[in-house]
Amino acid sequence: MLALRMPALPMAALRMLGIAVVALSASGCDRSDQISNQSASAAQDSPSTAAVDSPATAIASSIANPDRYAGDREQDVWRKSQEILEFMQVKPGMQVIDYFAGSGYFSELLSRAVGPSGSVVVYNNHGYAEFGGEHLVKRFADARLANAKVITEETAAFKLPADSVDAVLLYMSYHDLYWVQEKRTEPMGIPSQVNAALFAAVKPGGVVVVIDHSAQPGGDTAKVVGALHRIDPQTVKNDFVAAGFLFDAESELMRHPEDDRTKVVFDESLRHRTDRFIYRFRKPAR
Repeated sequence: MLALRMPALPMAALRMLGIAVVALSASGCDRSDQISNQSASAAQDSPSTAAVDSPATAIASSIANPDRYAGDREQDVWRKSQEILEFMQVKPGMQVIDYFAGSGYFSELLSRAVGPSGSVVVYNNHGYAEFGGEHLVKRFADARLANAKVITEETAAFKLPADSVDAVLLYMSYHDLYWVQEKRTEPMGIPSQVNAALFAAVKPGGVVVVIDHSAQPGGDTAKVVGALHRIDPQTVKNDFVAAGFLFDAESELMRHPEDDRTKVVFDESLRHRTDRFIYRFRKPAR
């Protein structure tokens, strides 16, 4: 169980495969190697779309599904997949967003957990879609996950209907809104704009879960992100509260106090062991 502390491919390939594209979950930095071939009809008959009786059963079935994308299962332990989905309070019938989904590792689990009566938006900007590469394309080819919609566009253009989303996941990716990529002069997004858009899209009572690499307190956020790909947890909390969300809960599941937060997250000595915070924000109920 989670320890909670409660405070209050390229684009041409995407088009060719017929994936819905409207224009790095990950930390956006993971790869898989193969895919099991599965037709659309098989997807409909598989356990991924089977009716489930409870959130716990839905999550367990999603993780245990034998038809998962090749290579994903080996990542479950260090990604804390079951615990993260439980912390998100995922259940069948939900409408969810995997924001900056990369190759879609969590998107697939969410797709299977919400079932045929739910849906998942697999959202990337162009940088994250390029990072997801062929695995992003293969994972969603041939209607393999029929309730998933892949969207690739820049953050300023990503819009959803008001009060339409139950839950949003940003896994090791929120810091990238402050990151200025090489050969660019602007960051990947403007946090205040992104959070305002998420606040509008999330239903009253809905949640946004943010997991990211912890930076030391203070400092210039853009500079810290550029150097270390870390972010001060307080910055994230301030950003979401400013957008209107309530800070709902946190988990210490991925805390690693031995990480002094001074090294870049890609350092091999810290692989899968950076000190990470897990926050849940909730849109106030009306």
